[in-house]
Amino acid sequence: MTKAKVGIVGSGLIGRSWAMLFAAAGYNVVMYDLEEAQLSGALEYIKQQLNDLEKQKLLRGKLSADEQLKLISTTTNLNEAVADTRHVQECVPEDVDLKNKVLGKICDGCTSDSTVICSSTSNLLPSKIFANLPRISHCIIAHPCNPPYYCPLTEIVPHPNTDADVVQRTRDIMTEIGQTPVTIKREIDGFGLNRIQYAIINEAWNLVKDGIMSPEDVDKIFTSGLGMRYAFMGPFETIHLNAEGTRNYMDRYASSIRRVSSSFAPTPNYEEPTLQVVEKEINARIPPTCESLNERRRWRDERLSGLAKLKKEMDGN
Repeated sequence: MTKAKVGIVGSGLIGRSWAMLFAAAGYNVVMYDLEEAQLSGALEYIKQQLNDLEKQKLLRGKLSADEQLKLISTTTNLNEAVADTRHVQECVPEDVDLKNKVLGKICDGCTSDSTVICSSTSNLLPSKIFANLPRISHCIIAHPCNPPYYCPLTEIVPHPNTDADVVQRTRDIMTEIGQTPVTIKREIDGFGLNRIQYAIINEAWNLVKDGIMSPEDVDKIFTSGLGMRYAFMGPFETIHLNAEGTRNYMDRYASSIRRVSSSFAPTPNYEEPTLQVVEKEINARIPPTCESLNERRRWRDERLSGLAKLKKEMDGN
């Protein structure tokens, strides 16, 4: 028996991923976009992805690929997509005015007072995109890590006027579909994931800009170092295990952290000549063509799938 209806507004890569995640959990998914051709392409992509995941025994949920695909329908009528829904996930491009306009239309089209209206934005503040919406108490951000199907982290970011019950319901449904929700308690630019990610990118860029390391060797710090352990535990558990507990770690290393951190350069402008250096090296390995980038994305997703499978096996789930 299928569960309640979920509306997906936007059928790009993020919208497609959300459709797959909700269908895997048994939800009746209706995906909206402006053009039939865009929706047809999205369904074909989803079909291929589900079949590939099933062959690799990495398909989420208990339903087969065919059963999950049958739960996903499409429409070019926004009201049809959002009417009588438990949850709506907005996935349009990152533009404040566009999102606010689309979210307003979603609010108008919702026929249930209990529908939760979620935006997938990665860095736009809820006070901006939800401004002056009639259902603001039911509006919230659920920002997925990309690619969402393989990286389950989802940041939950409420508007100051979002009901506490809506925050909990959003966390609950994300957990139900296999995501890992974390709550950003108050709005802050970049949320949590991008603030940490940008701090890493800033320092990585400056190491190249100052001629200290090559882009390739910076990447190796993660692929053969930090990333190996951060796939299984975060920075706080890491420091806890790297000494006799957290307090002991800070007794030993807090002064070193402060000393090194005081030498960090300001936020870079991400311009020439460092841009050329980074671009030249990465382009030599991965040419920026559709074919090459898609091939490398498949390579990435296969490894993320394998890592997810390994973590599941090792955790006994």
